[in-house]
Amino acid sequence: MYPFTAAFGQALTQSHTMVSRVDAHYAGAVTMTDLPIADGSVIVDRGSKARRTLSLTVADPSLLPWDAADPLAVYGQQLVVSRGIRFTSGAVEMIPLGTFRINEPSGDTLYGPVTISGQSMECAVIDDVFDVPTSTKGVGTCVAAIEWLIHQTLPGAVVVNLTAGARNPACAVVAWDAGANRWDAVVQVATAMQAEVYVDALGRFVITDMPNVLSSAAVWDIAEGEGGTLMASARTMSRTAVYNSVVASGENTSGNTPPVSAFARDTNPISPTRWGGPFGKVTKHISSGLWTTTAACQAAANAALFDAVAPNIQTSIDAAPNPALEGGDVIRVAHAGRKELFLVQSLTIPLTADGDFSISLRGGKEDLT
Repeated sequence: MYPFTAAFGQALTQSHTMVSRVDAHYAGAVTMTDLPIADGSVIVDRGSKARRTLSLTVADPSLLPWDAADPLAVYGQQLVVSRGIRFTSGAVEMIPLGTFRINEPSGDTLYGPVTISGQSMECAVIDDVFDVPTSTKGVGTCVAAIEWLIHQTLPGAVVVNLTAGARNPACAVVAWDAGANRWDAVVQVATAMQAEVYVDALGRFVITDMPNVLSSAAVWDIAEGEGGTLMASARTMSRTAVYNSVVASGENTSGNTPPVSAFARDTNPISPTRWGGPFGKVTKHISSGLWTTTAACQAAANAALFDAVAPNIQTSIDAAPNPALEGGDVIRVAHAGRKELFLVQSLTIPLTADGDFSISLRGGKEDLT
C-alpha cells in the first residue's frame, strides 16, 4: 500500500471531496497538465502482465491527436495519474496511481469525447522481444539479471528489490531464443527466487516476496455497518486451481546440467486438501531452466505448494475507494458476522466521484484475532 497520512485515512471512511489529476508527458517533459477528466479508471491486476491499465475519457475533441508529437499521441507519450482528497482546509493529498504509456486514443473529431487506453511500463519490456539468442551467462545474481533484462529496454528504469533481507541468490545460466518475450524472461528469473516483479504506482520495477495472507500484516480494514466502508460483497468457492501436490523440475541445456526435480505435498492430517483425502490427488507441475539443483526444485515446490493449497474463495466487494491499495496487499474484511483476511487480486479505482470502486480478493483466511 502506498503510504498516506492519518488525516487521509480518516477521510476515506467519511464523506469527502475526491480529486484526480492526469498530466501528459513526452520525452521527459510535461506537455499538458491537469487534463479535463470526464470519466476513467485505473485497474490494478496481479494476473495481468502489465499490472496497471488506464481507461480515460476527456470531453474536448481538440485533444484528439493528429501529429506524432501531440500530447495524446502513441509515440512514447505517457500519462501520469493520481487520485486524492481535498480537505475542508483546502489542502490536497494525492496518491499516485501510475505512469501509463498511451496505447490508443480515439474519438469523434467534431464532438468528442476522446477515449484513451494505456498500460504501465511492463508493456515496453513485453514489446521488446529478444532480437538474438540471449542468456544470463556472466550476469551473476537474480536481481542483476532482472535489472540487466529491463535496462536493455529502459536504461533509466528504477528497479527496487524489496524481498525479505533484500534476498538476491545466484542466477543459473539460462538461454532464450530470438523472438522470445523479454518480460516472460524477467518473470522467470523472479519466480526462480520465489518473488514477483511488477511496475508500481511510482513507475518503479519492484521485486518483492510472493504475498502471504498468513504472515503479512493487514494494511486496511473494510467493514460493514456504521463507520464502515463496505457496501456490498459476493462470494464464490471453487476447486479450480487448487492443488495438493506440486512437482518442480529443472532442465538446463545452456548450463550443461542434468535434469533435477522435487515434489511437495499437503500432508497435514487436518487439512481439507490433504493428499489422498476426500479432496483427492491433484498435482501441479512447474518447471524452470533456472532450477539446476534438487534443493532449488524443492524450494520452488515448497513455495508453490503454499499458494496451490490456498482456498479458491473469490470474494468481490464494493467499498469506499482507497486509491493507495496495491495488488498483493492483505486486507481485513468484516462481513456476514465474520472477519477474514484476503489478498487483493485486482481492483478498479475510479477517477471520478461517481465511478465504481471494486476489489477482487482471493485466499480468504478467517481472522481469529
